[in-house]
Amino acid sequence: MDARYHKQLDSTNRKIDSLNIRLNRRPNRIIASAGDLRLSLNAFTFFKDNEYFNDIVEGYTLFGTQLNPQLVYYPTKELRLEGGVFLWKDFGNPQLKQVRPTFRATWTHGASQFILGNIKANLNHGYIEPLMDFERVMLKPLEEGLQYRLNTKRVFLDTWVDWLKQEYPGVDYQEQIAGGLSSSFRITGDNSPVQLSIPLQFTARHFGGQIDTLHRPVQTLLNYASGVVARVPLGGSTFQAVRLNAYGLLFDDHSFSNYRLPFQAGKGLYLNGTLETKYVDLMLSYWQGHQFYAPLGGTYYQSIASRYGTPGYTDAERRLLLVRLLRDFRISDAAALTVRVEPVYDFNRSLLDFSFGIYLNFRQEWLLGNIGRHVRVGQ
Repeated sequence: MDARYHKQLDSTNRKIDSLNIRLNRRPNRIIASAGDLRLSLNAFTFFKDNEYFNDIVEGYTLFGTQLNPQLVYYPTKELRLEGGVFLWKDFGNPQLKQVRPTFRATWTHGASQFILGNIKANLNHGYIEPLMDFERVMLKPLEEGLQYRLNTKRVFLDTWVDWLKQEYPGVDYQEQIAGGLSSSFRITGDNSPVQLSIPLQFTARHFGGQIDTLHRPVQTLLNYASGVVARVPLGGSTFQAVRLNAYGLLFDDHSFSNYRLPFQAGKGLYLNGTLETKYVDLMLSYWQGHQFYAPLGGTYYQSIASRYGTPGYTDAERRLLLVRLLRDFRISDAAALTVRVEPVYDFNRSLLDFSFGIYLNFRQEWLLGNIGRHVRVGQ
Protein backbone atom coordinates (compact mmCIF):
# COMPACT_ATOMS: atom_id res chain seq x y z
CA MET A 1 0.00 0.00 0.00
CA ASP A 2 1.59 3.31 -1.04
CA ALA A 3 2.09 6.26 1.30
CA ARG A 4 -0.47 8.43 -0.52
CA TYR A 5 -3.22 5.87 0.00
CA HIS A 6 -2.26 5.46 3.67
CA LYS A 7 -2.78 9.20 4.22
CA GLN A 8 -6.10 9.31 2.39
CA LEU A 9 -7.58 6.24 4.05
CA ASP A 10 -6.43 7.38 7.49
CA SER A 11 -8.24 10.70 7.13
CA THR A 12 -11.33 9.38 5.38
CA ASN A 13 -12.39 5.81 5.98
CA ARG A 14 -11.09 4.88 9.37
CA LYS A 15 -11.49 8.17 11.23
CA ILE A 16 -14.23 10.63 10.46
CA ASP A 17 -12.96 13.57 12.45
CA SER A 18 -9.35 14.48 11.61
CA LEU A 19 -8.73 15.72 15.16
CA ASN A 20 -9.64 12.30 16.50
CA ILE A 21 -6.91 10.79 14.36
CA ARG A 22 -4.28 13.18 15.64
CA LEU A 23 -5.05 12.73 19.31
CA ASN A 24 -4.56 8.98 18.99
CA ARG A 25 -1.88 8.76 16.34
CA ARG A 26 1.25 6.92 17.43
CA PRO A 27 4.74 7.74 16.16
CA ASN A 28 6.09 5.81 13.20
CA ARG A 29 5.40 2.07 13.33
CA ILE A 30 7.78 0.36 15.71
CA ILE A 31 9.99 -2.36 14.23
CA ALA A 32 10.53 -4.76 17.11
CA SER A 33 12.63 -7.87 17.60
CA ALA A 34 11.96 -10.83 19.87
CA GLY A 35 13.36 -10.06 23.30
CA ASP A 36 13.13 -6.27 23.05
CA LEU A 37 12.49 -4.46 26.33
CA ARG A 38 11.19 -0.91 25.97
CA LEU A 39 10.00 2.01 28.07
CA SER A 40 6.93 3.85 26.77
CA LEU A 41 5.29 7.07 27.92
CA ASN A 42 1.88 8.38 26.93
CA ALA A 43 1.15 11.88 28.25
CA PHE A 44 -2.03 13.80 27.54
CA THR A 45 -2.86 17.29 28.84
CA PHE A 46 -6.31 18.65 28.02
CA PHE A 47 -8.42 21.77 28.36
CA LYS A 48 -12.01 21.85 27.10
CA ASP A 49 -14.39 24.67 27.98
CA ASN A 50 -18.06 23.95 27.19
CA GLU A 51 -20.06 27.17 27.17
CA TYR A 52 -23.44 25.42 27.02
CA PHE A 53 -26.71 26.94 28.24
CA ASN A 54 -29.34 24.31 27.52
CA ASP A 55 -31.26 21.66 29.45
CA ILE A 56 -29.73 18.66 27.64
CA VAL A 57 -26.22 19.54 28.83
CA GLU A 58 -25.13 22.55 30.87
CA GLY A 59 -21.68 24.08 30.56
CA TYR A 60 -18.64 22.64 32.32
CA THR A 61 -14.85 22.58 31.95
CA LEU A 62 -12.43 19.66 31.68
CA PHE A 63 -8.85 20.60 32.60
CA GLY A 64 -6.14 18.16 33.63
CA THR A 65 -3.41 15.74 32.64
CA GLN A 66 -3.03 11.97 32.26
CA LEU A 67 0.19 9.92 32.30
CA ASN A 68 0.73 6.28 31.43
CA PRO A 69 4.35 5.07 31.76
CA GLN A 70 4.79 1.38 30.85
CA LEU A 71 7.36 -1.34 30.33
CA VAL A 72 6.98 -3.12 27.00
CA TYR A 73 8.33 -6.60 26.26
CA TYR A 74 8.27 -8.64 23.04
CA PRO A 75 8.48 -12.39 23.81
CA THR A 76 8.19 -12.82 20.04
CA LYS A 77 8.15 -10.33 17.21
CA GLU A 78 4.36 -10.65 16.93
CA LEU A 79 3.49 -10.57 20.65
CA ARG A 80 3.67 -7.28 22.57
CA LEU A 81 3.17 -7.18 26.35
CA GLU A 82 2.70 -3.83 28.12
CA GLY A 83 2.37 -3.14 31.84
CA GLY A 84 2.39 0.09 33.79
CA VAL A 85 0.35 2.58 35.76
CA PHE A 86 -2.22 5.17 34.70
CA LEU A 87 -2.30 8.49 36.58
CA TRP A 88 -5.04 11.11 36.16
CA LYS A 89 -4.85 14.54 37.79
CA ASP A 90 -7.52 17.21 37.29
CA PHE A 91 -6.20 20.74 37.72
CA GLY A 92 -7.75 22.53 40.67
CA ASN A 93 -8.02 19.25 42.61
CA PRO A 94 -5.10 18.34 44.92
CA GLN A 95 -6.03 14.64 44.80
CA LEU A 96 -5.35 12.24 41.97
CA LYS A 97 -8.60 11.34 40.22
CA GLN A 98 -7.39 7.89 39.21
CA VAL A 99 -4.44 5.59 39.86
CA ARG A 100 -4.88 2.31 37.98
CA PRO A 101 -2.62 -0.49 36.77
CA THR A 102 -2.60 -1.07 33.02
CA PHE A 103 -1.84 -4.22 31.06
CA ARG A 104 -2.22 -5.04 27.39
CA ALA A 105 -1.30 -8.10 25.33
CA THR A 106 -1.33 -7.57 21.57
CA TRP A 107 -0.80 -10.38 19.09
CA THR A 108 -0.33 -9.17 15.52
CA HIS A 109 -0.86 -11.72 12.76
CA GLY A 110 -0.68 -10.25 9.28
CA ALA A 111 -3.41 -7.61 8.97
CA SER A 112 -5.11 -8.78 12.18
CA GLN A 113 -4.60 -7.76 15.79
CA PHE A 114 -5.93 -9.56 18.86
CA ILE A 115 -5.85 -7.45 22.04
CA LEU A 116 -6.57 -8.47 25.64
CA GLY A 117 -6.51 -6.23 28.71
CA ASN A 118 -6.53 -2.48 28.16
CA ILE A 119 -7.85 -2.36 24.61
CA LYS A 120 -7.33 0.53 22.20
CA ALA A 121 -10.06 2.79 23.51
CA ASN A 122 -12.57 5.52 22.64
CA LEU A 123 -11.42 7.47 19.55
CA ASN A 124 -9.36 4.54 18.27
CA HIS A 125 -12.60 2.74 17.44
CA GLY A 126 -13.37 5.31 14.74
CA TYR A 127 -17.04 5.97 15.57
CA ILE A 128 -18.93 9.07 14.59
CA GLU A 129 -19.53 11.45 17.50
CA PRO A 130 -23.27 10.78 18.02
CA LEU A 131 -22.30 7.15 18.83
CA MET A 132 -18.99 7.74 20.64
CA ASP A 133 -18.43 10.94 22.61
CA PHE A 134 -15.20 12.79 21.82
CA GLU A 135 -14.88 13.61 25.53
CA ARG A 136 -14.35 9.93 26.37
CA VAL A 137 -10.67 10.49 25.57
CA MET A 138 -10.65 12.59 28.77
CA LEU A 139 -13.48 11.08 30.86
CA LYS A 140 -13.15 7.37 29.93
CA PRO A 141 -9.52 6.98 28.86
CA LEU A 142 -9.25 3.26 29.76
CA GLU A 143 -11.27 0.35 28.43
CA GLU A 144 -10.67 -3.21 29.63
CA GLY A 145 -11.67 -6.35 27.78
CA LEU A 146 -11.17 -7.95 24.36
CA GLN A 147 -10.64 -6.47 20.91
CA TYR A 148 -10.08 -7.68 17.36
CA ARG A 149 -8.86 -5.27 14.66
CA LEU A 150 -8.44 -5.88 10.93
CA ASN A 151 -6.74 -3.39 8.66
CA THR A 152 -6.35 -4.23 4.98
CA LYS A 153 -6.25 -2.26 1.76
CA ARG A 154 -10.05 -2.16 1.54
CA VAL A 155 -11.37 -3.07 4.98
CA PHE A 156 -11.07 -1.60 8.45
CA LEU A 157 -12.77 -3.54 11.26
CA ASP A 158 -12.75 -3.03 15.03
CA THR A 159 -14.88 -5.25 17.24
CA TRP A 160 -14.54 -4.91 21.00
CA VAL A 161 -15.92 -5.58 24.48
CA ASP A 162 -15.32 -3.26 27.44
CA TRP A 163 -16.07 -4.93 30.80
CA LEU A 164 -17.23 -1.89 32.74
CA LYS A 165 -18.21 -3.36 36.10
CA GLN A 166 -17.54 -6.86 37.42
CA GLU A 167 -20.31 -8.48 39.44
CA TYR A 168 -19.71 -10.69 42.52
CA PRO A 169 -22.12 -12.82 44.60
CA GLY A 170 -24.33 -10.72 46.88
CA VAL A 171 -23.30 -7.28 45.64
CA ASP A 172 -25.82 -4.43 45.42
CA TYR A 173 -25.12 -3.51 41.79
CA GLN A 174 -25.49 -5.02 38.34
CA GLU A 175 -22.69 -6.00 35.99
CA GLN A 176 -22.13 -3.51 33.17
CA ILE A 177 -20.77 -4.24 29.71
CA ALA A 178 -20.21 -2.11 26.62
CA GLY A 179 -19.08 -3.17 23.19
CA GLY A 180 -19.59 -2.86 19.51
CA LEU A 181 -18.28 -2.95 15.98
CA SER A 182 -16.85 -0.18 13.83
CA SER A 183 -15.98 -0.86 10.21
CA SER A 184 -15.36 0.72 6.83
CA PHE A 185 -15.36 -0.89 3.40
CA ARG A 186 -13.69 0.95 0.52
CA ILE A 187 -15.55 0.49 -2.79
CA THR A 188 -13.38 2.50 -5.21
CA GLY A 189 -10.00 1.71 -6.70
CA ASP A 190 -6.64 3.24 -5.83
CA ASN A 191 -6.65 5.54 -8.87
CA SER A 192 -10.26 6.70 -8.59
CA PRO A 193 -10.65 10.51 -8.52
CA VAL A 194 -13.16 10.10 -5.68
CA GLN A 195 -12.61 7.71 -2.78
CA LEU A 196 -15.84 6.11 -1.57
CA SER A 197 -16.40 3.86 1.42
CA ILE A 198 -19.33 2.35 3.28
CA PRO A 199 -19.16 2.52 7.10
CA LEU A 200 -21.07 0.17 9.38
CA GLN A 201 -21.14 0.94 13.11
CA PHE A 202 -22.81 -0.67 16.10
CA THR A 203 -22.64 -0.14 19.88
CA ALA A 204 -24.28 -1.91 22.81
CA ARG A 205 -24.57 -1.07 26.51
CA HIS A 206 -25.84 -3.78 28.90
CA PHE A 207 -26.82 -3.80 32.59
CA GLY A 208 -27.61 -7.25 33.98
CA GLY A 209 -26.26 -10.26 35.80
CA GLN A 210 -27.90 -12.88 38.02
CA ILE A 211 -25.92 -12.97 41.27
CA ASP A 212 -26.53 -9.50 42.73
CA THR A 213 -29.03 -8.67 45.48
CA LEU A 214 -30.92 -6.03 43.47
CA HIS A 215 -32.79 -8.31 41.08
CA ARG A 216 -33.34 -5.31 38.83
CA PRO A 217 -34.56 -5.89 35.26
CA VAL A 218 -31.97 -6.33 32.54
CA GLN A 219 -31.33 -3.26 30.35
CA THR A 220 -29.78 -3.49 26.87
CA LEU A 221 -29.39 -0.39 24.69
CA LEU A 222 -28.39 -0.74 21.03
CA ASN A 223 -27.28 1.80 18.43
CA TYR A 224 -26.63 1.40 14.71
CA ALA A 225 -25.21 3.68 12.01
CA SER A 226 -24.39 3.37 8.34
CA GLY A 227 -24.05 5.60 5.32
CA VAL A 228 -21.47 6.71 2.79
CA VAL A 229 -18.12 8.53 3.06
CA ALA A 230 -16.51 10.35 0.12
CA ARG A 231 -13.23 12.20 -0.23
CA VAL A 232 -12.24 14.32 -3.24
CA PRO A 233 -8.56 15.36 -3.41
CA LEU A 234 -8.14 18.91 -4.69
CA GLY A 235 -4.42 18.71 -5.38
CA GLY A 236 -3.69 22.26 -4.24
CA SER A 237 -1.06 23.35 -1.76
CA THR A 238 -3.63 25.31 0.28
CA PHE A 239 -6.93 23.54 -0.41
CA GLN A 240 -6.10 19.84 -0.19
CA ALA A 241 -9.35 17.86 -0.15
CA VAL A 242 -13.10 17.84 0.49
CA ARG A 243 -14.75 15.14 2.60
CA LEU A 244 -18.51 14.42 2.58
CA ASN A 245 -20.21 12.01 4.99
CA ALA A 246 -23.85 11.03 5.41
CA TYR A 247 -25.13 8.67 8.11
CA GLY A 248 -28.45 7.25 9.19
CA LEU A 249 -28.66 6.16 12.84
CA LEU A 250 -31.02 4.04 14.94
CA PHE A 251 -31.62 3.63 18.67
CA ASP A 252 -33.29 0.53 20.14
CA ASP A 253 -34.00 -0.14 23.81
CA HIS A 254 -33.85 -3.93 23.65
CA SER A 255 -34.80 -4.49 27.30
CA PHE A 256 -37.82 -6.76 26.74
CA SER A 257 -40.46 -4.44 28.28
CA ASN A 258 -38.24 -3.55 31.25
CA TYR A 259 -37.93 0.02 30.04
CA ARG A 260 -36.32 2.69 32.21
CA LEU A 261 -35.94 5.43 29.59
CA PRO A 262 -38.62 7.80 28.24
CA PHE A 263 -38.00 6.59 24.65
CA GLN A 264 -37.72 3.00 23.46
CA ALA A 265 -36.72 3.69 19.84
CA GLY A 266 -35.33 6.58 17.87
CA LYS A 267 -33.44 7.63 14.77
CA GLY A 268 -31.06 10.27 13.54
CA LEU A 269 -29.54 11.87 10.44
CA TYR A 270 -25.92 13.06 10.55
CA LEU A 271 -24.40 15.02 7.63
CA ASN A 272 -20.82 16.31 7.45
CA GLY A 273 -18.79 18.36 5.01
CA THR A 274 -15.10 19.05 5.64
CA LEU A 275 -12.65 21.26 3.77
CA GLU A 276 -9.04 20.20 4.39
CA THR A 277 -6.60 23.07 4.02
CA LYS A 278 -2.94 23.67 4.73
CA TYR A 279 -3.76 25.81 7.75
CA VAL A 280 -6.99 24.51 9.28
CA ASP A 281 -9.71 21.93 8.70
CA LEU A 282 -13.23 23.39 8.53
CA MET A 283 -16.03 20.92 9.28
CA LEU A 284 -19.75 21.69 8.97
CA SER A 285 -22.21 19.20 10.49
CA TYR A 286 -26.00 18.91 10.61
CA TRP A 287 -27.78 16.68 13.13
CA GLN A 288 -31.47 15.79 13.19
CA GLY A 289 -32.55 13.35 15.87
CA HIS A 290 -35.96 11.88 16.71
CA GLN A 291 -36.13 10.38 20.23
CA PHE A 292 -32.48 9.42 19.79
CA TYR A 293 -30.33 8.18 22.64
CA ALA A 294 -26.84 6.66 22.59
CA PRO A 295 -25.37 5.98 26.05
CA LEU A 296 -21.78 6.19 24.70
CA GLY A 297 -22.45 9.11 22.35
CA GLY A 298 -21.86 12.84 22.49
CA THR A 299 -24.19 14.45 25.03
CA TYR A 300 -25.30 17.32 22.79
CA TYR A 301 -26.87 14.97 20.23
CA GLN A 302 -29.15 13.16 22.68
CA SER A 303 -32.89 13.59 23.24
CA ILE A 304 -32.45 12.73 26.95
CA ALA A 305 -30.62 15.06 29.33
CA SER A 306 -27.12 14.01 30.37
CA ARG A 307 -25.81 14.07 33.94
CA TYR A 308 -24.74 17.66 33.21
CA GLY A 309 -28.27 18.64 32.16
CA THR A 310 -31.65 19.16 33.81
CA PRO A 311 -32.78 15.88 35.46
CA GLY A 312 -35.73 14.33 33.63
CA TYR A 313 -35.62 16.76 30.70
CA THR A 314 -36.22 15.41 27.18
CA ASP A 315 -36.24 16.94 23.70
CA ALA A 316 -37.76 14.44 21.28
CA GLU A 317 -36.83 16.41 18.16
CA ARG A 318 -33.24 17.71 17.98
CA ARG A 319 -31.98 19.89 15.09
CA LEU A 320 -28.42 21.15 15.35
CA LEU A 321 -25.85 22.87 13.15
CA LEU A 322 -22.23 22.44 14.24
CA VAL A 323 -19.09 24.13 12.95
CA ARG A 324 -15.66 22.76 13.81
CA LEU A 325 -12.35 24.54 13.27
CA LEU A 326 -9.50 22.09 13.73
CA ARG A 327 -5.77 22.87 13.74
CA ASP A 328 -2.92 20.54 14.55
CA PHE A 329 0.51 21.93 15.43
CA ARG A 330 3.20 19.30 14.98
CA ILE A 331 5.88 19.76 17.62
CA SER A 332 7.88 16.60 16.91
CA ASP A 333 7.33 13.01 15.78
CA ALA A 334 6.14 12.25 19.32
CA ALA A 335 4.20 15.40 20.23
CA ALA A 336 1.37 17.49 18.82
CA LEU A 337 -0.72 20.41 20.03
CA THR A 338 -4.31 20.47 18.78
CA VAL A 339 -6.80 23.35 18.91
CA ARG A 340 -10.52 22.81 18.38
CA VAL A 341 -13.25 25.50 18.26
CA GLU A 342 -16.89 24.32 17.98
CA PRO A 343 -19.90 26.63 17.86
CA VAL A 344 -23.25 24.80 17.76
CA TYR A 345 -26.69 26.20 16.95
CA ASP A 346 -29.89 24.64 18.30
CA PHE A 347 -32.71 25.39 15.83
CA ASN A 348 -35.47 24.41 18.27
CA ARG A 349 -34.30 26.80 20.98
CA SER A 350 -32.74 29.43 18.67
CA LEU A 351 -29.69 29.03 20.88
CA LEU A 352 -26.00 29.39 20.03
CA ASP A 353 -23.54 27.54 22.28
CA PHE A 354 -19.85 26.82 21.75
CA SER A 355 -16.88 24.89 23.10
CA PHE A 356 -13.14 25.48 22.87
CA GLY A 357 -10.37 22.98 23.46
CA ILE A 358 -6.56 22.69 23.53
CA TYR A 359 -4.89 19.27 23.70
CA LEU A 360 -1.21 18.30 24.04
CA ASN A 361 -0.46 14.70 23.18
CA PHE A 362 2.94 13.01 23.66
CA ARG A 363 3.70 9.36 22.86
CA GLN A 364 7.17 7.88 22.67
CA GLU A 365 9.12 4.68 23.33
CA TRP A 366 12.76 4.05 24.17
CA LEU A 367 14.61 0.76 23.62
CA LEU A 368 16.24 -0.35 26.88
CA GLY A 369 17.87 -3.44 25.42
CA ASN A 370 17.26 -6.97 24.21
CA ILE A 371 16.93 -9.62 26.91
CA GLY A 372 15.69 -12.46 24.72
CA ARG A 373 19.11 -14.15 24.56
CA HIS A 374 19.67 -14.04 28.33
CA VAL A 375 19.54 -17.41 30.06
CA ARG A 376 16.48 -17.76 32.25
CA VAL A 377 16.72 -19.18 35.76
CA GLY A 378 15.71 -22.83 35.82
CA GLN A 379 16.34 -23.48 32.12
